[in-house]
Order: sequence, then C-alpha cells, then structure tokens
Amino acid sequence: MNYTLQSVDLTVEINPVGMEISSIKSNITGIEYMWQADPTVWKGQAPVLFPIIGALKDGFTLIDHKKYIMPKHGLVRNSTKPQLIDQTDNSLRFRLTWDDEFLQQYPFKFQLDMIFTLVGKTLSVGHEVTNLGEKTMSYSLGGHPAFNCPLRDGEKYEDYFLEFEQKETGSTWEVEKTGLIGLDQKLVLDDTATLPLHSHLFDEDALIFKQLKSREVSLKHKEKGSVLSLNYTDFDYLGIWAKPGASFVCIEPWLGIGDSTDSNNEFLEKEGLLKLEPQQSETKSYSITVIA
Repeated sequence: MNYTLQSVDLTVEINPVGMEISSIKSNITGIEYMWQADPTVWKGQAPVLFPIIGALKDGFTLIDHKKYIMPKHGLVRNSTKPQLIDQTDNSLRFRLTWDDEFLQQYPFKFQLDMIFTLVGKTLSVGHEVTNLGEKTMSYSLGGHPAFNCPLRDGEKYEDYFLEFEQKETGSTWEVEKTGLIGLDQKLVLDDTATLPLHSHLFDEDALIFKQLKSREVSLKHKEKGSVLSLNYTDFDYLGIWAKPGASFVCIEPWLGIGDSTDSNNEFLEKEGLLKLEPQQSETKSYSITVIA
C-alpha cells in the first residue's frame, strides 16, 4: 500500500517498498510527473541508492579483508523491510535498519530514515543516516527519480531539454558495458546551461558529472517552458539517465560514484565516500519543485 501526501497543488505517493516516490500528480491539471514503472522498459521510479552507487567491480567489495557482495545501487532498492515510523499532515518518515541479513552484505550497523515533506509545489526528500555501530561507518548515498518526458500527448522527447542554473563546461565519465566508470571523458556541456534531450543521448548509458557548479537543474519544454526543477545543494555528483528511446529522464543527485575500471575493490578507497562516527547522524536532502 502506498502512502499519500497532499497539498493544494499536488498529490504525492510513496511506496514503502524501497521508500520510493511513485507518483507526483498535479491536482489542477491531472498531469503525472513521475515515470510509472513500465516493467517492459524499466521497473524503477525513484530508487534510493545506499550504501553504494552504481556497480561494484566484479560484483564485490573488500572491507577488512573480507569479501562482500551487493547488488547495483546497494541495499534499499526493492527492499520490503522499511517501516513507516512517523506521519504528519505534510510529511512521512520511513526507516530501514540493519539486521543480520544486511550485515552479510555490508558490515555496518546503519539506520536510514527517508523523510518526505510536501509544501505547496515542492517535495523535499531527506536521507537521514545514523551509525548505530561501534566503528566508523563509510557509505555512499543518492537519489534516482525518473520523470515522465514527454508529459502530454502529441509531444516528442526532442521537445524537451534540461537547463542548469549556471553555464557549464562539463564532461561525462564514460560508462563501460560492465556498468563500471571508465577512465575516459567526453565533453557534453561546452559553456552552456542547456542539455537538449533526444532519443540517442543515453545510447552509451548515463551521463555522469563530477564537477558541475550548478546545484539545480530544470526540465523544460522548448515552447511551453519550465516543467519542474530539482535542487541538489547537498550533493556533489549528478547523473542523468534514461533507457535509450524511453519516455522518461532521470535526474540523479549522488554523494559518491560507482567503481571505476581500475578499482582495487577496496571499499574504503571508493571515490566520494561519506563517513559517520559511532552514534552520529547526518541528513542530506534534495527537492523537486513542480512549476507547470
């Protein structure tokens, strides 16, 4: 059963399985902004990425000389273990906590709360991580929301573009067929704030940016203007992805990144890791604002 948040403007649904956004719908126009998980294309909607992002080299990582196997994007996606622990008129808080099964995949006693808060046309997505163990905990964290594109009948994917808050000169780090991050870069943004969408943009997998100045990106229609914006002030990396030819686009704020092709499999040497001392908590948030 999904849980619902409502404002005058929007109705939002959260799926407790994976603590995933499943719907953001306008109460005025009836437009659905979230991809509706066609399983023949891609069954995800907004996976929570923890404690890794992307793929592990050879499917495993080493922690204290022991091998641990984790699926792509970590432990939260598709998990039926999260529980709703608090609900107010405009917020929902879900919790996923370590157990013996998780310890076989990731040897840290974690607690991850996902806090969804709806105010007007803005949905805030908070990730509160707590280290319940007795040793320093290292992890990565990220979001993976997929937005419908195009939104309306008669529109084309090519009618849309992404606009960054600042002009950018940025290269993507190429993704290998294994899902690992390659060592080569390809210039994508050349002193521009716009990224036109087209059906072949993701033929070689995601666009991965490590050093953008912008911390907000908007989805826009060439003639009808802004659709929505995503603010990721708390996040250092940005992924942009879709299945080639699919009618959605993912805007993915990350803290951390997948293993590179030259990884030595050592977890504590992964790029972009966050650290928490015992009994410490830290919250990182992004927000989605519907404009049209």
